[in-house]
Amino acid sequence: MGISRRRVRFGAALAAVMATVATLAPAGSSQARPAVVPTAQGARQEAAATPDPFFTYTGSTPLADLAPGTVLATRALPYRIARLPLPLQLVQVLFRTTDQRGEAVAGVTTVVRPLVGRTAKVIGYQSFYDSLNPEDGPSRAYSGVFSPGVMAAHVETTLFAGFLLQGYAIVVADTQGPTADFAAGPEYGQVTLDSLRAALKAPGTGIAPTARIGLIGYSGGAIATNWASVLAPGYAPDIDRRLVGAAEGGVLVRPSANLGYVDGSMVWAGVIPMAVVGVARGFGIDLTPYLNDYGKQVYAKLQKASIAQVLGAYPGLTWRKMTKPEYADPARIPVFVDTVNQLNLGTRPTPTVPMFIGQGTAGELEGTPRSRTLGPGDGVMIAGDVRSLAKQYCADGLPVVHREYPLSHFTSVPFWLPEAMAWLNARFAGVPAPSTCSSIPAGNPLTPLAPAP
Repeated sequence: MGISRRRVRFGAALAAVMATVATLAPAGSSQARPAVVPTAQGARQEAAATPDPFFTYTGSTPLADLAPGTVLATRALPYRIARLPLPLQLVQVLFRTTDQRGEAVAGVTTVVRPLVGRTAKVIGYQSFYDSLNPEDGPSRAYSGVFSPGVMAAHVETTLFAGFLLQGYAIVVADTQGPTADFAAGPEYGQVTLDSLRAALKAPGTGIAPTARIGLIGYSGGAIATNWASVLAPGYAPDIDRRLVGAAEGGVLVRPSANLGYVDGSMVWAGVIPMAVVGVARGFGIDLTPYLNDYGKQVYAKLQKASIAQVLGAYPGLTWRKMTKPEYADPARIPVFVDTVNQLNLGTRPTPTVPMFIGQGTAGELEGTPRSRTLGPGDGVMIAGDVRSLAKQYCADGLPVVHREYPLSHFTSVPFWLPEAMAWLNARFAGVPAPSTCSSIPAGNPLTPLAPAP
């Protein structure tokens, strides 16, 4: 079958499946929300009762004795969305990687094979699945799991479909690791880099040995994209040499500031307890002694929550409502200060590859007012912090294209994506990377959180 017929068949099937997904999404919400699909409790319980053994490493060699990116297992399977097949073939790879605490763990990634033959062009697509449940990872979604938490990964098929139609292979890692360490940025980056190492080694992927790689991700996917770019020169120089560029949008720069920005907001406030759970889990720390009874209740409830379950579910929630009075200022918690400062991208080295960075500025559309101290944002991410990060990269000589959209987090995506795709295509074509460094507005200081006296 020729490439044009494969494109038509894929496009028609994708449109039909996504139309089916859309009919299952809840209607009537006045707030911008990601598409989610409710499912019967029985189906979710059935999935939980029969875990897929592929995602568990059972080899006799200790993972710590294997190099990061080592292939542990592979399998080929068709791509399924909401249990309906698409004319795409996948190779899933179990591989050795490193978690937030520096321990060797088994990660998983999915390679969407090129539509025809082999390719030397690879897109590392970082998903915004944003969940505290490992069963919500994109690899589970593509293998047939059907639950609200996996629907973000299904919807994202429409975002990277354009690359597939141009002959790329797509690598989609479960970037949050095997325990779903939400918001633990360095782990996202390490898993992303090791997933690319594994994809290049695994058989049957349709990826040529000489392949070049472009990174792209939005929101939670931008966390993985930026951290992978930052860590690549030291953690994975073999991958860094293959990178042509990184495109990201809706960027988390300084989590300590973002928690203040969404504090008390109408849609995004539920991210506060999600981040507390995810960061505590990833770094192996206990934050429950600082929570009040209500905070502990929310903390326990969200242990396996997805972003779809918390958006709009905690309107007006504040840090103060969750903590004991003496910890109403999070800077009074030394372990919190130390942890969030490790997640500040402004204190990390500049990447070596060109970057495209997009950011919304109208968070009011999603119920988050403009901050008096931090300025505008998109509802969850802070435009001033993104500006400063971009300017910092520019000052170090990196070619950066920085865009701002007068829209919110979700509504910026249709404007960011075409620009990001065109920018990446130009990098693969060998066109010199452009720069908008001279026109980036002034931003916020990216200083670490200071402990309270």
